[in-house]
Amino acid sequence: MNTLRTRDIFALGFMTFALFVGAGNIIFPPFIGLQAGHNVWLAAAGFLITGVTLPVITIVAMAKVGGSMAKLTQPIGKTAGIILTVVCYLAIGPLFAGPRTATVSFEIGLLPFLKENSIEHYKNYALFIYSLIYFLIVIAISLHPGKLLDTVGHVLAPLKIIALAILGIAAFIYPAGDIGHATKVYEVSAFSQGFVNGYLTMDTLASLAFGIVIINAIRSRGIESTKLLTRYAVIAGIIAGIGLALVYISLFKLGSNSSSVAMDADNGAVVLHQYVNFTFGEFGAIFLGILIGIACLVTAIGVTTACGAYFSTILPIPYRAIILGIATFSFIISNIGLTQLIKISEPVLIAIYPPCIVLVMMSFFKKFWHFPHYVFSPVMLVSLIFGIFDGLKTAKISIPEWFIHLPLADKSLAWLIPSLIVLVIATVVDQLLAKRMAYKIE
Repeated sequence: MNTLRTRDIFALGFMTFALFVGAGNIIFPPFIGLQAGHNVWLAAAGFLITGVTLPVITIVAMAKVGGSMAKLTQPIGKTAGIILTVVCYLAIGPLFAGPRTATVSFEIGLLPFLKENSIEHYKNYALFIYSLIYFLIVIAISLHPGKLLDTVGHVLAPLKIIALAILGIAAFIYPAGDIGHATKVYEVSAFSQGFVNGYLTMDTLASLAFGIVIINAIRSRGIESTKLLTRYAVIAGIIAGIGLALVYISLFKLGSNSSSVAMDADNGAVVLHQYVNFTFGEFGAIFLGILIGIACLVTAIGVTTACGAYFSTILPIPYRAIILGIATFSFIISNIGLTQLIKISEPVLIAIYPPCIVLVMMSFFKKFWHFPHYVFSPVMLVSLIFGIFDGLKTAKISIPEWFIHLPLADKSLAWLIPSLIVLVIATVVDQLLAKRMAYKIE
């Protein structure tokens, strides 16, 4: 029976970590750290739940079903399962995460140099050319998914990890200043703000998509045993989780100490650039541009490959054609710009995250219920409905007055308590149905 060498196991873990650490993972923690000020670690605790713990748990859940979303969503029915899966893949692929990787790497790595040379008015043209070259590289690597462990795990991931380690160590050794004051929202609800902002990394959605990428990378080494596939995927998830936690903690620290150099920053990209420019000068700006470029490129390859692998199984279109289509669409969307992308994606993610969280957490207790379909479906439906209201509120769209007064609604977590109530009711009904059927059989 084939097994992975220790070197390949670590390469798999590094690849998984590198797939996750993309645009959102790098730009959101510094900005949260800046805004949270002295409440930074309370906000970090909430963020680490949705940004690290939940994605790792999702990888474990996906590993248990062989990386198949169809098996994970089986309790809610085929049609609902396909709809949820498609929404997840579109969100982490051509709609949000894929295009965002290009815009973030452009705005951090290239735009500052355009400003320095007073040619910022060419920004749109520069973004067009940059994103075109960027997605051509993504296509070139994504067309060969069987070589991901070699191209990403053994080459790009180590480079990414070294660069992030340098930035993380610098955040502790060379703080830009003292910890600043918390903004009003982080003064009163730092934990819940961190929790909800963890959605924006899209890592839980990415875990649902990357499950098949990780499993296929293991299979590319001749591993077919279900037990070994699960074991190696879980190990990869744990390695990635540890790496993510270390990166986030260092970036929170970086942001919390940057109020003196990035007081007027309106996003994490600006905080990072200001810190690196202050600490390392022009060399630091070049280093940061390379770091972000590699980080975002690896994530773009991962999400494009994952989307290609999934859609080629449900559509009568070859994998290569789907890769070309996804990359082309991502290229077009990326030219909207970073600020607009974040503005559009936030309410959508707040709406679709709750049912995904519910699905993953309940999957571990599936055997507890006699009729999983009658439990999963109503709980996920309720979480989606209330999640949509949370999303509408975030988008500043008019919603019913009663919703605003629900518990946790002010923290964009109105879905939580109703979902738990429906879960209890559905579980009681499940047990009563089982007893009724047992009585009839007797």
